[in-house]
Amino acid sequence: MLTSGIILLEGGLLNPNPGLIFWTALTFLIVLLILSKTAWGPILSMLEERSKGIQSAIDRAHNAKDEAESILKKNRELLARADSEADKIIREAKEMADKVRTELTEKAQEESRKMIASAKEEIEQEKRRALDVLRNEVADMAVKGAEKIIRATLDADKQKAVVNDMIREMASNRN
Repeated sequence: MLTSGIILLEGGLLNPNPGLIFWTALTFLIVLLILSKTAWGPILSMLEERSKGIQSAIDRAHNAKDEAESILKKNRELLARADSEADKIIREAKEMADKVRTELTEKAQEESRKMIASAKEEIEQEKRRALDVLRNEVADMAVKGAEKIIRATLDADKQKAVVNDMIREMASNRN
């Protein structure tokens, strides 16, 4: 039917057709029934498996995170222990250096004491030798003086002069 250039169709979108609605609803229900029997089970089981897989991945991620935090904590503890050990080693090395320095100082002081004692002993020995030489010279002079006195007359004035001469000789020999 054609009227004034517009074509009219029956049952368009603006004109609902009850028969079409019925058959569309019936077809929808049949497809829904068939899908619920055949497709919904596998789809739901796949969705359930996927959900379990995602949950498992989340749980593994949490476990990995907890394990990583535990390892990080252990590493920090090990680092702290290593720092502590390093401080201890440094402290012990300083103590050892102080001890060695003290021992070396004591040894050096002991060596210097020994050297001083040895020098004093040598000086004392030289002093004894010099005194022995001096005693020998004095004894020789006394013998010579006695010899002169004996040769000279026993005059007291002469004896005094001889003794005074000997004393002067001894004084001049010392200087």
